[in-house]
Amino acid sequence: MASVEYGDHWRKLRRISALEIFSPARLTSLFSIRREEVMVLLRRLHSVSKHGNYAKVELRSMLLDLTSNIILRMVAGKTYYGVDVKEIEEARIFREILEEFFAYISMINVGDLIPMLQWVDITGFLKKLDRLSKKMDVFLQGLVDEHRDDRDRNTMINRFLALQEEQPEYYTDDIIKGHVLVLFLGGAETVATSMEWALANLLNHPDVLRKAKAELDAQVGDRLIEESDFAKLHYLQSIISENLRLCPVTPLIPPHMPSSDCTIGGYHVPAGTILFVNAWSLHRDPTLWDEPTSFKPERFESAGRVDACNFIPFGMGRRACPGDGLAKRAMILTLGSLIQCFEWERVGENKIDMAEKTAITMSKVEPLELMCRAPPILDMLLS
Repeated sequence: MASVEYGDHWRKLRRISALEIFSPARLTSLFSIRREEVMVLLRRLHSVSKHGNYAKVELRSMLLDLTSNIILRMVAGKTYYGVDVKEIEEARIFREILEEFFAYISMINVGDLIPMLQWVDITGFLKKLDRLSKKMDVFLQGLVDEHRDDRDRNTMINRFLALQEEQPEYYTDDIIKGHVLVLFLGGAETVATSMEWALANLLNHPDVLRKAKAELDAQVGDRLIEESDFAKLHYLQSIISENLRLCPVTPLIPPHMPSSDCTIGGYHVPAGTILFVNAWSLHRDPTLWDEPTSFKPERFESAGRVDACNFIPFGMGRRACPGDGLAKRAMILTLGSLIQCFEWERVGENKIDMAEKTAITMSKVEPLELMCRAPPILDMLLS
């Protein structure tokens, strides 16, 4: 959907995603999936840190397992990551295809920069991408066909297949597979990466971490956080917003293309021009933000203090990311649970290295390692 030109087809795709995937009612109905996968993460951490001592844990892979399985269970009712994978060979094939996809997505295609070379394919990039796309299509078609034979599962694919019976020309297999692929490619890594940045920022600012813990203790108490608590957790939401500002996972918003000539910042922009918006630069502009390179969640605490045009981690306008609601719900639940259930320390005395590795998404150069300790009460909470 992100690469489709604006028009009737794009509006149909956007409508499907808004009503059938990311509507508030749909997201609420799938809360149990998010809760269960967060519990899997909590138990993994608890198993290595439950004896009263701090244990070193590498969080990037755990967070990616979490977000990947949330998306997979929403879409197909399966898990392909972590320790409790049932369809081992199927999971291996999927992970290999997706890993290859992410490798290609991060590459620069010369034809995208020099239009006259689009059809030459000097590096063989397009041929390799076409081969991989066909491989992914075969895999996704297998998932769709599997669901066609088993209509009892409460999954996104089965919901689409039910709609396909009513409007077969509208909900084709290709449309279904396209939405599934977009969720896989855009939903798992970005949310996991953002949470990794958030934890790194929190451990580099222990006063912010303590304040977040105090809010959770006051508003939630000695039970595990639920989505019904989110509206009361203003500071935690401010932490997530500030993390998205300072460390936007997609520093360049996906490209836009004006349908007619226009003027932007005093420059004449002809129709058909490919435009990129630099969210990273906008979020650190000293004319728009006080102390722009500082991690200050308090800047988001008062309503109206932040101009929406200056804060665009999910883009803006009609082409903004439709998955922002799912991303925020997953981040609040996961980070809230991790802060609530564990004591965290840096591995050493030095601050965590915040060096950025930039491709299509911006991740930490080094995977995040932290010291984690589970309090005795967690035995009861996880029982």
